Amino acid sequence: MNTVDALVQLSFQVQRILAEAGAEHDLSIVQLRLLGILRDRQPGMLELGQHLGLDKSSITGLVSRAEKRGLVERSPSPHDGRGVLVALTPAGRRLVEVGEAQINRRITELTKRLNATQRKQFTQLASVLVNT
Repeated sequence: MNTVDALVQLSFQVQRILAEAGAEHDLSIVQLRLLGILRDRQPGMLELGQHLGLDKSSITGLVSRAEKRGLVERSPSPHDGRGVLVALTPAGRRLVEVGEAQINRRITELTKRLNATQRKQFTQLASVLVNT
């Protein structure tokens, strides 16, 4: 298998894990990504759209649906009178913690065939690729 095939196949496996974990909580992959971004920050709508690669109307709809479920909340930006920040609610944070634990278990299961040295090397190499 060449590098492209290996990465694509790995991507498919990771996407399957994410889709299954999301489905258990009635979340799409993009909703999972939204909650994952909000784990450690409170971005504005524009920044959120940039992270997710979504336009303004799509991000507004995504946030609105999560807000209706009680997972996120909007608040005025202290730095921009027209800006809105998005943050997890306590219910959203609990869901993130549960989902993160489930995904961690499944990804760990996927990588259990690697020894500790290989996992460290894989993490270093993957970090180079995602930070370019």
